[in-house]
Amino acid sequence: MLNLKEKFEKENLFFDELFYKRCEDFSILLQQWGKIHNLTGSLHFEDIYENILDSVYPVNFIDDFESFADVGTGAGYPGLLLAIANPDKKCYLIEPRVKRVSFLNFVKNSLGLNNVEVLCKRVEEVKDIKVDLVTSRAVTNTSLLLKLTKNIIKDECSFLFYKGSMLDEEIKQAKINNVKIVSRKDRNYLYLKV
Repeated sequence: MLNLKEKFEKENLFFDELFYKRCEDFSILLQQWGKIHNLTGSLHFEDIYENILDSVYPVNFIDDFESFADVGTGAGYPGLLLAIANPDKKCYLIEPRVKRVSFLNFVKNSLGLNNVEVLCKRVEEVKDIKVDLVTSRAVTNTSLLLKLTKNIIKDECSFLFYKGSMLDEEIKQAKINNVKIVSRKDRNYLYLKV
């Protein structure tokens, strides 16, 4: 079994030791909380590590950004992990479920993630923030995500959506072009700049 650092380096992703320490701590906290609160599917370290890698993999190909909002963060994928990987970027984790917000705040405080703000709201209720990157994994279709996030984006904004096999249909439905699609395993990363 590869450790997390080896898994990342195999994918040409390189981070400092603090990143790996925070990921290990996140994994332990997710296991502890997940057993009680049913936060995510599998709580095996191997599956958690794969979700961490899936969350952070796009840093290989997205442009630089100053701030981002993750819509429907859930147990932390991908937003919390992107915040760990980018400690100098402002991060808003938008999650309407109180149980998950409690977990995200606990992890934020336990790991000393000063760049993270957790918002217990639906994205359409969020006001007073403007970001230049919006991320989301397994929340809703692309067309609806683009509509729901209009109130939080800057004039020039990028979108990074973690998608599965229905991607082509979603792109047609949303009537978007100029998209970059990067695939890894069963994941399709849709990267769109507007």
